[in-house]
Amino acid sequence: MGYQRVKQPKLSDVIMVQLESMILDGALKPGQRLPPERELAKEFDVSRPSLREAVQKLVAKGLLYSRQGGGTYVVENLGSSFSDPLLELFANHPEAQYDLLEFRHALEGVSAYYAALRSTDADRENLKRKYQALQLYHAGKQFEKEVEADVDFHLAIAEAAHNMVLLHTMRALFALLRKHIFGNLSQIYPKPDYRNRIHDQHGLLLEAICQGNPEQARRAAHDHLAYVEDVLLEYGKEKTRLQRSLRRAELFTTPDTEKPESS
Repeated sequence: MGYQRVKQPKLSDVIMVQLESMILDGALKPGQRLPPERELAKEFDVSRPSLREAVQKLVAKGLLYSRQGGGTYVVENLGSSFSDPLLELFANHPEAQYDLLEFRHALEGVSAYYAALRSTDADRENLKRKYQALQLYHAGKQFEKEVEADVDFHLAIAEAAHNMVLLHTMRALFALLRKHIFGNLSQIYPKPDYRNRIHDQHGLLLEAICQGNPEQARRAAHDHLAYVEDVLLEYGKEKTRLQRSLRRAELFTTPDTEKPESS
């Protein structure tokens, strides 16, 4: 019987696999700059030429890119399966937001469940930091920053779920999710009661995850999104009633007519 010779993997390939794993599990995020070459080589306990070769292979794969004199970065559009034209279609078709809310129910319910089940101490500390930032912008009524913090909070839950497919699906939706949350909040936030209720729901979601209660976390995620959907539906009804009132007002408004010239 003949035996095949077992080849030792090249060191650069071992480093490449390690870096790929870090991208997959979210340790290296889209757009994030890698540590300097000297520092990274020391962390991996490898030579700088081997590290450089591994980085070049990942650049060739389209996972990393280098800036002249500015370091190496994870590509920013990693997993971006939604193109700008599609975003525009979602924005211009109001019914699409309810489809997206349904999708978020499925995705974020699972994220919350597994985050409660699997999150580490570091994950929970990160979630608390994201929530504190959300609290800060909420209290200061800094609307755009609050939207960013809202998205970051939901993505941090996906990270804490420790499911690579789930995480990168959420990240692929980041641009769409931000646009969706911004659109929702811009309609809801003029009414303080709605805004405060949503903020409280984020707190309940955080509490359930930190207490390690997966079913409660999933319920909190569903309750939050169901409330947002109810408020948006109510907002839509109010908007329709207002439009009808304006049309009636226009119907009974007599336009000014020009007076005849005196002879």
